[in-house]
Amino acid sequence: MEAPLDALIVGAGFGGLAAAIECRDHGLKHIEIIDAASGVGGTWRLNTYPGAACDVPSHLYSYSFAQRRDWKSLCPAQPDILSYIEDVVREKGLHGLITPDTRATACSWDQDSALWTTTTNTGRSISSRVVILATGQLHQASTPDIEGADDFAGEMFHSAEWNHDINLANKRVAVVGTGASAVQFVPEVAETAAHLDVYQRSGNWFMPRRNRSYPKPLALAIRWIPGVQTFRRGFVFRYGEALTLMIRHPRTWGLLGRLRSTLFMRWQLKDPVLRTKLWPDYTFGCKRVLFSSFFLPALQQPNVDLQTDAISRITATGIVTSDGVEHDTDVLIWATGFRTQDFMFPMKITGRSGKRLEDMWATGSHAHLGITVPEFPSLFIMYGPNTNTSGGSILVFLEAQARYIRQAILATTSRRAAAVEVKTEVELQSDVDTQSAFEGTAWVRCHSWYRPSEGRVVNNWPLYMSDYLQLTAQFDPDEFDFISVPGS
Repeated sequence: MEAPLDALIVGAGFGGLAAAIECRDHGLKHIEIIDAASGVGGTWRLNTYPGAACDVPSHLYSYSFAQRRDWKSLCPAQPDILSYIEDVVREKGLHGLITPDTRATACSWDQDSALWTTTTNTGRSISSRVVILATGQLHQASTPDIEGADDFAGEMFHSAEWNHDINLANKRVAVVGTGASAVQFVPEVAETAAHLDVYQRSGNWFMPRRNRSYPKPLALAIRWIPGVQTFRRGFVFRYGEALTLMIRHPRTWGLLGRLRSTLFMRWQLKDPVLRTKLWPDYTFGCKRVLFSSFFLPALQQPNVDLQTDAISRITATGIVTSDGVEHDTDVLIWATGFRTQDFMFPMKITGRSGKRLEDMWATGSHAHLGITVPEFPSLFIMYGPNTNTSGGSILVFLEAQARYIRQAILATTSRRAAAVEVKTEVELQSDVDTQSAFEGTAWVRCHSWYRPSEGRVVNNWPLYMSDYLQLTAQFDPDEFDFISVPGS
């Protein structure tokens, strides 16, 4: 039987790696990271579709403790981000902690030993004092259940599982969905496909993003002049806070965001008919604001059609829309996002007294600061409920969570306790405060992937990055119960 780990981390993306670095740098040596993929990177290893890149500028979409001054452009592409992650792993000496090709299937708390047992798809059982779930919100591809999909005779795949063996040249391609991934790869597909049908359920608010390579003088200034990178990182942080300000105050500041987006979209959309089809019918910021200077022009190419009639069914040779027209299709690409509200599920998480996390979250996920849940001692979640950001960088949140978790673990150790558990009343009040902060914001003015059907916002943080940093800066032991070592 293996000796219990100090901490088991599930997920080798940005969150899991941040937690490992933070914990190891503060004395926790017996750590292991497991990941279902064949290597590190999380979503940036899995999403390899053409044009895959980040919306957030590189100097904020990177660890504060591992800044780079040699990014090629403002918003890094997927290969550059994955390379950066692999560089950090190498520089921090994390390779020995990582076990790839290992999926956690269940985590169960044992009251008698005060330990977690995690079972994996490889048949291994891992014992640990702490479990850190860093699976994120954007890792399980979502495909709609449409009549006839199984009968389709052409090639079909999800954008998060891109099939690079398929040559799209001279093919009739259908892309279902117009979210953040689609706006990046549709312009690329439009350049090669014989014909492209893009199926839209609702329009989006757009902001410009050309993402050219840095001019040489600017690249040299960033690399060699002290303070330039720090200034740029601070500027992007404040810009992100300004976007959140617009979303939080849709009747005032939000009108500025809407005006900027309106002017940009009207400038790019010359065809009034297409403009009407694409125009969003909801408040600016309610759904994710998309950044692209190439998607709207791509839809105006002669080989591209925007389809706004609902999909009725799929046949062996195409897609039938609600107007009764069948659109011949050779390749169908789902750009339908992720099961964002599943978090770590279908992994089975069983806490004290046999409590199942899935049952506790049946009416909507919730956790204190998005990190801890009553009845689940020394179980910590990264990128958990209400920690997504619409106007900033998730890495700011992940680093804050890593520091908070490290403090919680060390507080447990210093008290010679076996585990730590957030008090029920603390978590309940935290959830009330979080949901109350959404009142009057753009987030509650439409249905989106942030909200399940009952209207509760479960994915996004309702305040600012700076607020989250302040709330997680200092672990408060008074908000927690410390569980004694068995037999003491």
